[in-house]
Amino acid sequence: MAAHRDIHQILKEGWGFDAFRGKQEEVVRSILAGRDTLALLPTGAGKSICFQVPALAMGKMCLVVSPLIALMKDQVARLKKRGISAVAITSGMRREEIDNALDSCMAGKRSFLYVSPERLGTDAFRGRLPRMPLGLIAVDEAHCISSWGYDFRPSYLKIKEARDLVPGIPVLALTASATPMVAVDIEAKLGFTGGQRITASFRRSEITYWANECEDKTGRLLRVVRGMEGSGIVYVRERRGTVRIANLLKQNGIGAAAYHAGLDLAERDRVQREWSEGRLRFVAATTAFGMGIDKADVRLVVHMEPPPDPESYYQEAGR
Repeated sequence: MAAHRDIHQILKEGWGFDAFRGKQEEVVRSILAGRDTLALLPTGAGKSICFQVPALAMGKMCLVVSPLIALMKDQVARLKKRGISAVAITSGMRREEIDNALDSCMAGKRSFLYVSPERLGTDAFRGRLPRMPLGLIAVDEAHCISSWGYDFRPSYLKIKEARDLVPGIPVLALTASATPMVAVDIEAKLGFTGGQRITASFRRSEITYWANECEDKTGRLLRVVRGMEGSGIVYVRERRGTVRIANLLKQNGIGAAAYHAGLDLAERDRVQREWSEGRLRFVAATTAFGMGIDKADVRLVVHMEPPPDPESYYQEAGR
């Protein structure tokens, strides 16, 4: 087995931490041992460190498959601030920019390449992937590959096809919520061989879960929002409901904006950026918003209607 850099030194130099949290180190060591690994870790457990540290320890590139452009851009920006070379390929890029990014990865100039699952099926990507100095494939929000999950995306099935182009590369699948049936399905769909499943406790002692039955839901929402500090998310099932709730909050002097998949990319980026930077207190959103949030002052997550299942509620409330 090839020698690796010291993972604790990498953690200290890159992130300033003296020790890993929870199951992070177990996941990292499983990857460095070359094992396919499914990590079931709660929101807030630091899942990105689980693939960033072992990739840097290997000294090889990590391909990160992620479902959200905003999430990819955020992680790339954070890596660059730490002096780590990373690039994301997104739908808003020109063909020339995409080619340059992929060529730089082939030349070994990038430690991390972030792509959407849809990108995996393109000829430009598939032709270059076998020539990249790849050491690890990380699949974020891995529940999206399972038709039994709460957010199935058929494009995730392309991951196994891409993996076949680079045999011998371990895969790390990460998710914050998966039933036993979904976990088995993830491993099967990704072609795990001799894999390991690592599960952390999903107890979130810092979160209070509270249900309220009332006739005036919007009035109750305003009272709760006015009685708290920090920022929050209000989840609504339908797109038009996000606009209605955002307008309600704004009319009552509370900075807010709507977010849903029907908005153009520039508007979604603007809302996420202004909320992340503290210029908006609240986002009224469908479940298209929220995965991968790294924001210290989130104090409230409200569901105006019941989510479709307990897994969705746990995932969204945990954000």
